[in-house]
Amino acid sequence: MIDRGGSEALDTCVHCGFCLQACPTFLATGDEADSPRGRIDLMRALETGELAPDDPALRLHLDRCLGCRGCEPVCPSGVGYGRGIEAARAMLATRRRPPALARAALRALTSPGPSRIVYALARMLRATGIPRRLAGWGRFRFAMGMLAATRPTRNAKRGTRNTRAAASSAFRVPTSALLFRGCVMDGLFSHVHDATVRTLGVNGWAVGETPGQVCCGALHAHAGLREEARLLARANVAAFGEGDVPIVVNSAGCGAMLKEYGHLIGAAGFAARVRDVTELLTAGGGPRPGAPVDVQVAYDPPCHLLHAQRIADEPLRVLGAIPVLRIVSLPDAAQCCGSAGLFTLLQPAMSRAVLAPKLASLRTAAPQVVATGNPGCVMQLGAGLAASGLSAAVRHPVELLDESYGAAGYYA
Repeated sequence: MIDRGGSEALDTCVHCGFCLQACPTFLATGDEADSPRGRIDLMRALETGELAPDDPALRLHLDRCLGCRGCEPVCPSGVGYGRGIEAARAMLATRRRPPALARAALRALTSPGPSRIVYALARMLRATGIPRRLAGWGRFRFAMGMLAATRPTRNAKRGTRNTRAAASSAFRVPTSALLFRGCVMDGLFSHVHDATVRTLGVNGWAVGETPGQVCCGALHAHAGLREEARLLARANVAAFGEGDVPIVVNSAGCGAMLKEYGHLIGAAGFAARVRDVTELLTAGGGPRPGAPVDVQVAYDPPCHLLHAQRIADEPLRVLGAIPVLRIVSLPDAAQCCGSAGLFTLLQPAMSRAVLAPKLASLRTAAPQVVATGNPGCVMQLGAGLAASGLSAAVRHPVELLDESYGAAGYYA
């Protein structure tokens, strides 16, 4: 049997068109070739040789796909579009390396040596407050807004030292969950890791650390670098070892990728252990209620949590455990924010076009906080809000629960 690399997931498409209104790039351009249905035609033509990998129109429309997978839940035929687009991009990558900017970003963000330096410098710059003052539109100013959005709030910093001590002491007792740290999350969002450990501890989970883990490989797979993604996947499987201890993830993109390891490298047992932090917090009727936090929150579900992992209710239940907190609904909450990993860097015009309607909805709803569970979404939304002059902060749902628990005295 011929290995088609995942393109067989597209075979069930019957061109019904249900995917069109769920596709943010089609809504932005109105071009059929920028829809899942149109791209499937292009991918089939690529696979059969009707279109060459260097065809400029083919590359344009496939490159403009966010990979948000918003088309999958609405598809009555069960088309695995996400696997199909990754297979097509892997085929394209054999003929043309990803752009130099993409390769540089991958090295800076995911390679252990360079990324440590990059993240250390980024945190130093972030601490000065300069990125927040420079935030705006345009590549540089938007990047500054993205960096500013990663800065922890004052409440999020509380108890960091104690959290790390608790995490290290977990080696000496049987652990009930192991934390996946990732690359961007560990480099710029360690405060979310701290909040994850604390809030899970309140809900009966002892969280342990796993040395030797690496980047999940999602950015590589999305760029068509499938072999690089497989190398990273094998390293993570080896690091976490065998067993049935859950692996807790607080990044939607990482979680979706780790749950694909069964397809990517045949590590179905590993994939079955992966749990989003909200899945663990809500297990057994949780999470435990905290103290009131008087804030109005708009929950914006990350695409790879809602569409790829099909996790919808759990984050809302986490927010619902915070007394007084009010959740406001957004009409387009299920639509992509335009971040999509490296997409915001490589396709800035399309990325901003996809972001625009979401910012318009947020301006109308006027929440004090936008909650979302993915680092790219935090950065994209944070930069967009700052550039638009909107004062709402962007935080992970676990950070809000952590604030509630801190106020309740659970960490004393």
